[in-house]
Amino acid sequence: MIENGSLLILGLGNVLCGDDGLGVAAAGRLARCYEGRPNVRILDGGTLGLSLLALLEESENILLLDAVQMDEKPGSLVRLEGEQVGPAVYERLSPHQVGVADLLSAMRLREQLPKRLLLLGLVPATLELGLGRSPEVEAALPLLVERTVEECDRLGFSLRARESDALEPGNPWNTLAAFGL
Repeated sequence: MIENGSLLILGLGNVLCGDDGLGVAAAGRLARCYEGRPNVRILDGGTLGLSLLALLEESENILLLDAVQMDEKPGSLVRLEGEQVGPAVYERLSPHQVGVADLLSAMRLREQLPKRLLLLGLVPATLELGLGRSPEVEAALPLLVERTVEECDRLGFSLRARESDALEPGNPWNTLAAFGL
């Protein structure tokens, strides 16, 4: 572990497949509107799958943000913790989900599972090719960001609201913000 008590907030999904990119969008909004201590990282994991293994193994606490396929109405908030996360990502419909499932299996095999593993997400309405998100998911994104902040507080990693939602020049989240992600 890099640091005892580190938290990685990782946005997952493919921003080119409609609601599947909601995890990356939520992480981007979180990074634009909030800042944390040095032991809190907010990153775009996109569809990187197993290439994220070393990064995840460095973190004691991991909070994944992602679309979660469930028998609920689109835009419904989903919270899974610990052993609940694996089955949810194994049954996913998007190509990146296989990567997340493999990632968790590799961490288990290497006995490197985090102290806390959480997945916060929304039920997608569409995973069709396209940059835009469904109205249901777009309307629920602020709630997902709010719940993420609350979860961080619960875990002991309070985030502070930025004075403005603009990031400093050169920040990689600026590119995503330009595309509305």
